[in-house]
Amino acid sequence: MATFYNLHPDNPQTRSIEQIVNQLRSGAVMLYPSDTVYAIGCDLNVKSAVERVRQIKQLSNDKPLTFLCPSLSQVATYAVVSDGAYRIMKHLIPGPYTFLLPATKLVPRLVLNPKRKTTGIRVPDNQVCLALLQALENPIISTAAHLTAAEDEITPVLDINISRFELFDRLEKLVDVIIDDGSEKTSDRVSTIIDLTGDAPIIARRGLGWEQAVVWAS
Repeated sequence: MATFYNLHPDNPQTRSIEQIVNQLRSGAVMLYPSDTVYAIGCDLNVKSAVERVRQIKQLSNDKPLTFLCPSLSQVATYAVVSDGAYRIMKHLIPGPYTFLLPATKLVPRLVLNPKRKTTGIRVPDNQVCLALLQALENPIISTAAHLTAAEDEITPVLDINISRFELFDRLEKLVDVIIDDGSEKTSDRVSTIIDLTGDAPIIARRGLGWEQAVVWAS
């Protein structure tokens, strides 16, 4: 049974953040709010936890997993960021954008697209996420709890727009930690995916904020 934490969305309680981070370091999987949908995640560097995330979402190992970083400087640790990509990302983060980038050797193989050696990275505009990232000092896996299809699909298959309480009930026996910040995160709030692996940026999926992404990616 999962441990529940009620966190303030703008000023998450430090003690609760520390307790959650300790669980993440020990291999916990959590359900947590982001600036898009509720997400299932764990410490990027805990292999057993990443494997559990894949099992919960029923994702095969050839489906890459997105992860969160707290800043553009940390993104550059885990991905190769060209000058053009840097300019685009600087204008869009933090925000509801997933950037596809060539991965560095610090990204675990279990997270990568095995053929392209690329990864998806986000810098969320969400204080709970940022507090967890800063305290953990590692990236956090982020795969949408509402989606029934892989997040990298251009046209994702959406689950019904269930309430957060229904979502909690559905997942409380599958995850170790559930974070409630009092907000509803419906399944139509997917992130915009921007492919920055080629010579020119490509909007691979139109989600939240896609209009602004088009301006900076054109």
